[in-house]
Amino acid sequence: VQLQASGGGLVQTGGSLRLSCTASGRTFTAYGMAWFRQAPGKEREFVAAISRDSSTLTYGDSAKGRFTISKDNAKNTVYLEMNSLKPGDTAVYYCAADSIYSGSYSIKYHYWGQGTLVTVSS
Repeated sequence: VQLQASGGGLVQTGGSLRLSCTASGRTFTAYGMAWFRQAPGKEREFVAAISRDSSTLTYGDSAKGRFTISKDNAKNTVYLEMNSLKPGDTAVYYCAADSIYSGSYSIKYHYWGQGTLVTVSS
């Protein structure tokens, strides 16, 4: 599975962005997907995860109430809708995939995208 993340950019505090991650290769519907992020000098942080049938959604504390993860199997794409963005959300955002639902456990994800940079200005 190859993952291509996109949608990052520069946004002001309070703004919104939608990240996309398109998968190619094996059957997209068979994978649980997730978003992680890593800010400069910090460890990678879990943002959100979605099961392969979209029945289970999990959010990290920083994402609850502001971010929404969704999956369009017909387009082989997972999305991260981000609202009310803050400077603390500035990071490189990575999408990840695995054949089982792995939630927030980054070590269990076998496939990773290249990352897309989100910068939130104050």
